[in-house]
This record gives sequence, C-alpha cells and structure tokens, in this order.
Amino acid sequence: MENEAGALSRVAGLFTARGYNIESLTVAPTDDPSLSRMTLVTRGTEEIIEQITKQLNKLIDVVKLQDMTEGAHIEREMMMVKVRVGDGKEREEVKRLSDIFRGNIIDVTDSVYTVELTGSGEKIDAFIKAMPAPILEVVRSGVIGITRGDVSLSL
Repeated sequence: MENEAGALSRVAGLFTARGYNIESLTVAPTDDPSLSRMTLVTRGTEEIIEQITKQLNKLIDVVKLQDMTEGAHIEREMMMVKVRVGDGKEREEVKRLSDIFRGNIIDVTDSVYTVELTGSGEKIDAFIKAMPAPILEVVRSGVIGITRGDVSLSL
C-alpha cells in the first residue's frame, strides 16, 4: 500500500463500516520508501473474504493485494512476556521453558524476567499456557507472513 498519511485509517475504516473484525494488523515500510507492507488477519466465510478483497482492491492506497492463505506461506509473530520469578528453582524453570521454546531472556531484575519469543501463534499460545511463573505483562506484535519459494509479492 502507499506509505502516506491516512492510508491505514482508510483500511481500518473499510472494516469498521462493514462490521468486519481485524484480528491482527502489522504495517511497516518496505525497501521502497513510498510503499508499506500491511499484513492483516481476519476471519470469515469464503464470500466475506472475497468481498473484503474486492473492497480493499478499490481503495486508492492499495497497490497490490495477496491472500497468502491460497498458497504455501510462512507466518511468524513476536512476543515479549514479563514474568515474576522468585527463588532459584522458579528462575531455572523459566529459563528451561524459554530454551525449549527457543526464546531469549532479554531482561533480568531481582524479581522479573522478560522473555522474547518468535514463532507461530500456536507456539506463542503454548508458551504462555506452559509458563510456570506468574505473568505480569504480554506484548505481541501481530502476524507477519511471506510466501514460500519463488512466489513473491512484487509490483
């Protein structure tokens, strides 16, 4: 989409006006400073997704649209989770769980660890469910995705 003021607002407005929900939205500039890549996750019937696609393609800010669920693709999400750790045993358990899930402890204080984790939404959900220490705060990036192999989103 065009990297200009109001473009994101117009996309969000389209969803709001039609009563559709955006489950996840990630936007960032690309290697071309005039364009941004938006990854949007929503749910609906085939007909609703088709209608959303048609409406998005009508927006002047949208340069190209691709439904990545139509082919092989990779999805990732990043999370930072702050957990309260007490004694040595609890600290070891949080470290062990972070290692199992290939997470990184990125901040340590006397009573809190902050863990960074990247992966699928299911992996992140499983990590949260398995966490043995009290969770103080969770921040998730939202989904980003890219097609597999030679297929790429290009103009």
